[in-house]
Amino acid sequence: MEKAIVLAFSAFGACLGIGLAALGAALADGNAASKMLEGTARQPEMGGKLLTNMLISVGLIESIPIIAAVIAIVLVFANPYVSML
Repeated sequence: MEKAIVLAFSAFGACLGIGLAALGAALADGNAASKMLEGTARQPEMGGKLLTNMLISVGLIESIPIIAAVIAIVLVFANPYVSML
C-alpha cells in the first residue's frame, strides 16, 4: 500500500512539474514575442536582428519544459524512494 502511495505522489508531482514548466515557458515565450514586436514597431530597421534574437531566446526558453519532462520521467520510472520501501 505504501508503495502505491509513493507512486501516486510521484505521478502527481511529475504532472505538476511538467504543467508548471509549460506554463512558465508559455508566459516567457509570449513576453519575448511581445517585446520583439514592440521593438520592431519602434525601429523597423532592427526587425531582422530582433527576430533572430527572439528565436534564439524562445529556443532556450523551450528547453525548460523538456528538462522538466525528463526529470518527471525519471521521477516516475526510476524512483529512488520506491526501492527504500
